[in-house]
Amino acid sequence: MSKLFAPIKLRELELANRVVVAPMCQYSAEDGNMTDWHMLHLGSLANSGAGLLIVEATGVEPEGRISLGCPSLANDENEAAMKRVVAACKRYGTAKIGIQLGHAGRKASCTRPWESKGGSMPLKAGEGAWQTKGPSAIPFAPDWHVPTTMTIADIEVLKAKFVEATKRADRVGYDLIEIHGAHGYLLHEFVSPLSNTRNDQYGGSLENRIRLPLEIFAAMRAVWPEHKPLGIRISSVDWVEGGLTIEESVQYAKKLEAAGCDFIDVSSGGNDPNQKIVLGPGYQVPFAEAIKKAMTTMTVMAVGLITEPEQAEEIVASGKADMAALARGFLDDPHWGWHAAYKLGAEVPVSIQYARATIKTWPPANRYVPATKAAE
Repeated sequence: MSKLFAPIKLRELELANRVVVAPMCQYSAEDGNMTDWHMLHLGSLANSGAGLLIVEATGVEPEGRISLGCPSLANDENEAAMKRVVAACKRYGTAKIGIQLGHAGRKASCTRPWESKGGSMPLKAGEGAWQTKGPSAIPFAPDWHVPTTMTIADIEVLKAKFVEATKRADRVGYDLIEIHGAHGYLLHEFVSPLSNTRNDQYGGSLENRIRLPLEIFAAMRAVWPEHKPLGIRISSVDWVEGGLTIEESVQYAKKLEAAGCDFIDVSSGGNDPNQKIVLGPGYQVPFAEAIKKAMTTMTVMAVGLITEPEQAEEIVASGKADMAALARGFLDDPHWGWHAAYKLGAEVPVSIQYARATIKTWPPANRYVPATKAAE
């Protein structure tokens, strides 16, 4: 029996399997609002066979967006546009749906990746650029914006923004929230000694550097419904000498677990252009495994160049992680979950409209979404 396609429960959220569609930036929002592209994109992935679909990085304030094309959840218009998309995904899809909330920090105010040679680059004054902020006035790279150093007052405002976005996420109808604490964005910037040179309670020791994400987690947990899971994505290592290490991230994860964090999505890198990443299939899985070994209750997700069903199955079956998240694999094959289940001899929920493509007999068996749900 497949372990990858065994159900899993996070608080009261029951997932049909342990396959996750990881959050993927689409750079296709308008004024922070989701568009018809998101309806098309997320609607497809909601019927991918994955147990969980996590919506792309969403700014808790407009200045927290990575680019002008990224969504935010900071006002009523953002909320209404998002609710339209999420309602359709929940009504007709088979996956549970979560959102990744975060702030881009010093890596905000960038072009869409296809607008600049070599990927996203800082916006220029005539392109709608805005002032970025971070734990310290250290730019991501020499030719990037210099962020303003956040004051204690700024930090308190930031916490309030995360709380407000959390309340909005509940009203939108999300089943789960993942805090974005990875890839060189604001919360990772506070955790990494490469970007945080503060000498107050938010800088210096590891305990101080992880203080902000832990405080934000506590503030969000206080307003997020008790039955809904709240987790985080982290960059477990910086891949740069003097940067964040896996040993530090294990200690960080223990603090999160003690705070009641439901899951941790283990990624790496993104905070320094000098990083030396050793790429290969499942290259981040050892980091997830190291954290998994130190946990007693918190669910661990592995992510990063997981592409094959057998590979994902081995990660979960061997206990290296509890769940496997894929991104580009689902862009290449929007029904990756179906096809993985076939290979592994498992079953996945399928929307009634698609059932004729996946079943051997008609009418569909109980594993398919009831016709009443799809036909309402």
